[in-house]
Parts: sequence; structure tokens; C-alpha cells
Amino acid sequence: MNQFLKSILALGITSALGMSAVNAETYKVFDKGDVSSLKYTYAQQENINGEAAISGTDVYNFPVQYQYLDEDDYDTIVSLAENSHEIVHELNDIENETALRNGNPTANDLSWVIRFLKAKASDTLYQKIGDIFAMTNLSGQVELFNVFDEKFVGTDIYTRSTKEYISGITDEGWVYGNASAPYLPLDFTESDDDEVTHWVRDFTTRGFFSPDGGANIVEVIPPSETDLPEEQRFGGESAILDISESHIAVGYASTSIDQDTIDRIVDETGGCADPDILDDLPFKVCVQRLIANAYNTEAIKWTIDAQGIVTSEILGHLVTPHEDDEREYVNYAQAVNNHGVVVGFAHGWIDENETNPSQFESRNFYAVVYKNGEVTDYTDDHSKYFDSRAYDINDAGIAVGHVNTFVNGNQRTKFYHVDTNAENMTMEFPDDFFTGSSSTARAINEKGMIVGEGEYETHNDSNGANPRRTHGFLYDMTAKTFTDLNSFLACDSGYTVIEARDINDANEISATALIKVPRRDSKGNLMVDEKGEQLMEDVVRAVTLKPTDGEIEDCSIVEEKVERQGAGFGLTGLVLLMFAGLRRRFK
Repeated sequence: MNQFLKSILALGITSALGMSAVNAETYKVFDKGDVSSLKYTYAQQENINGEAAISGTDVYNFPVQYQYLDEDDYDTIVSLAENSHEIVHELNDIENETALRNGNPTANDLSWVIRFLKAKASDTLYQKIGDIFAMTNLSGQVELFNVFDEKFVGTDIYTRSTKEYISGITDEGWVYGNASAPYLPLDFTESDDDEVTHWVRDFTTRGFFSPDGGANIVEVIPPSETDLPEEQRFGGESAILDISESHIAVGYASTSIDQDTIDRIVDETGGCADPDILDDLPFKVCVQRLIANAYNTEAIKWTIDAQGIVTSEILGHLVTPHEDDEREYVNYAQAVNNHGVVVGFAHGWIDENETNPSQFESRNFYAVVYKNGEVTDYTDDHSKYFDSRAYDINDAGIAVGHVNTFVNGNQRTKFYHVDTNAENMTMEFPDDFFTGSSSTARAINEKGMIVGEGEYETHNDSNGANPRRTHGFLYDMTAKTFTDLNSFLACDSGYTVIEARDINDANEISATALIKVPRRDSKGNLMVDEKGEQLMEDVVRAVTLKPTDGEIEDCSIVEEKVERQGAGFGLTGLVLLMFAGLRRRFK
């Protein structure tokens, strides 16, 4: 999926450490993700009009519903802080236990409550934290818009339990993506008369689009919710991952449910329909625990207008499995051009010449093009290249993405471009940062400009303890030049671009960058040290890089100054500190 495919915070640390000796100020940075209610923002896409789709996380002052915590829960939170505060970066032991138990904790203590709730993510008896937000920047201001979240009954407070993935924005201003339903409290009395509250939602994820920048949301109802019998409709799954300017949308949607799951739901002797089970567990909660990974999803192309979906087409699978093969075969549609040509990835045979697969035939994911009713794999030599992806395609039919391969004994991803119009489609692998660097191409514009990210550090990362940091890149297919995006920036820009997500036809790049800002606590308040001086921290921000007529600058003096200032603490210590404080997980 074209969404938060890895933790970019763990791969790019600080702007000061990432400077090159000579920079050409041919791109200027515009911060599109400065929003007061969130700590981190991530670029997704920007249209030709400068309007941006942005994702965010780490909301300040998360709305904990303290009335659902009991004394045992508070005891656990206090114990968690007491036993862990010395190893958790930037958090202290509980500061005011009385205020905490009264539902009015300090910012430090609120952080411990949030950690406690996150640890209970799989337990339906506890409030849920979604913490992924959809935003737009339409007129220079970042604005959160609500997709499917709801307010707690009797309040003006959203649950913040949804995960809202915004994938992009068209030149007309249509925004699109997918989001989950909110977890809402469901009161229940168990067989022993204990009163409990479960947190339940109506669906895991559902596609959406909005023709007016998020003001009005149109849901994409999956086939499983329209084609299956009423008793088998449990929300389904869908997502829109791309929309062309010709109003063709692509993504995936659930078309059926695993039969074993259906059998367990309707089973009256141990399943969700068992009266003894229902005495102590609501039917909806039982189903929620079973259904999350039970849907069979397929790549779909929709033709839409502002009023809703007009037609839909299931794009098909790459291979036909053995009749006794009961495994799910996944296929995704990631991007579409204005001619309706779609790219994505799908399950295929490791032996690309296999015509008579066995019941348990070895398989992997391979980048594909969906065109003229056919699904075609264009990954070269499956014995050498595997687990490939296609993330974008332009109107000329050039697709981009990455493949996995082994370089000097280590598994790496390598970005590619391929002409999907060619009779024999062949992946081209340009040089990236260096031979052993992992790289990914995220987008291509109509001028053949490709953007993505890659590892620029060269140290051995085979044990996984010290991952390499990434920088965003620009590859020009015409000039055949590969450039670190940071070399385009001014020496004093303050930003380090660690990922590039999109490039429009004005060569404006939608990227995510590190920047140092005043540090805030979990309630969003500015923090100072014991001397009253403002504390600072590195965060990631959604930015736009716009071409300028700048000149080359010599940054060697700036770099020398940074190295002298960093010597006292030690660069290794600085990196470890930032890994401890800034690592985030993303889907």
C-alpha cells in the first residue's frame, strides 16, 4: 500500500549530520506541515495548484476517558512508571498520583496513561488510540478533516481512535484514501452481573474520496457489503490509493470472507452464536475479534464522479492456483494514469515459468501492470529479483517502484523504472547512492522525473541494531542523473529531506524532512530546562520543495562548525539518543 511503508524517523535523524560539502540552492523548502495539534506530519502528494495532502500523528492532549479506568488500572499505570521511567527516554516517574487518579494528570503522567492504553491495544475492554490523521493544506494553512471519527456522546470531543490514511489530492482538489471506523464504548452486563465496557467499531478500513477537499466524504462500500448475504456483512475493507485526473480510482476491496471464519461466527457450540459465549461477550465483540484478517481482498478500478461510484471492475489475479490451494491470493492496485493503465503488485509463482502449479506452489509478490483485461508480471528473473512493488505510473506508461535482491550477500531494495508499453517490459535500474544502498521510487511525473528515498550511509547494518539513515532523491530519466535532494537546498535551510513521496508536473516535490523545533510535552505545552531555557527536539514535517534560480553554495564552513560543536557529546551518543526518543511505527 502507498501508505507509511516504513519508519522514516528511524532512518533519518538530524539535519546537521546530513549536510554535504557543496549545496546548490536550486530548490527552496516550504513547510506545509506545521500544525499545532500534532507533533509529526508526513507529506503524501501535492497537486499542480500547490494544494497538499498530508498525514500526521502524535496528537497532543489525547482525550483519555478516565471514567473507564478502575483502581487496578491506575495501580498498573503507577507500577509501569515506577519500573520503567529510568529506561524510557524523556519520561519521569509519576509526578502527581492523586491528580492522575482524579483524571487530571500532568503531561508526564498523561504519557504513562497513553503508554498503558497502547499496551492494551488488543484488549477490547480498553479505550483505543488511532493517532493517524488526514490533513490538507489548501491555502497555506494545515487543516485536519474528519473522515469517519465520531464525538463521544454528550461531548464535543472526537474519539481519536481512527486511523485515517490520506493518499493524495488531484489537480481538481479531490482528496482520497482510507480510514477506520471509530471505537465506541459498548456497555455490557456479564453472567455474574459484572458491568463492563467493550470498545468496538463497525469496520477496519474503508475507502473514501472527497470532491471538495475533505468537507464532504463519500464512502467506498466494498463488494462484501453488497454482494454477500446480509448475515455475512461485517463491515468489509476497501481503500482508494490513487485517482487520476480522468476520475478513475484504484485500490482494493474485500470481495469475500474466509469460510472458516464464517463457520466460527455462526457456530452455536463454541462460536460467536453459542448462547454460553454470549452470556459473557457481546456478539459484536466476538465477531470483531475474528474478522480482522478474514477478508479476501482484490484489486479494483472504479470510475467515479462527485456523487459516488459509477462503475467498478475487479482487475484479476496474476496466477491461477491449484484447485486445492486454499491460501488467499492478494493483489493490489497502487496507481493509475489518465489512460486507465493500472500498476500494483500481486502474488505470483517464484518459478515464473510454472504452468501447472502444485497445491502449495512457492509464491511471492511481484509488481504487475493491469492493462487490456490482463495482469502482467514484468519482474526480471525471479531467481534474482523478488518481492517487487509498483507505486506510480505516468501517462507515458512509465512505471516506478522497487524490487528486492541480494547485494554482497545482503537483501536490499533497488528502485527501477519500466516502460509498460514495450512488448518485452524490462526493468531499468539506475545507479543510486551506492551499490549496497536500499532505494525506493515513489512517484514519476510527465517529464520523467522520479522521486523516492534511499540509504545514503554506508556502514554495515546487517544486525539491524544500527539502521542506515535515508535521504530523498531525484532521478532525471532524460539526463540520467541521480541527485540527493539535500544537495539542492541552502546550507542554512535547517531541513534534511529524508523521503520524497510525489513530484508534480511543475517539478515541485512533496517530501518529508527533519527540522529542529521547540519541544512540547504530551499536552502540547512548551518545555524548558532547569534554567528556564527552551528545550529543542527534532521532528518530521511535510514540506514542499519548489525549484528556484539559486546558485551553488560552499557549505564546508557550516559543516566544519557542526562537527566541532558535536565533538563534546559524541556523534554516536547523539544518534542513539535520537533513536530512543524519535522512533515511530507506521503501517
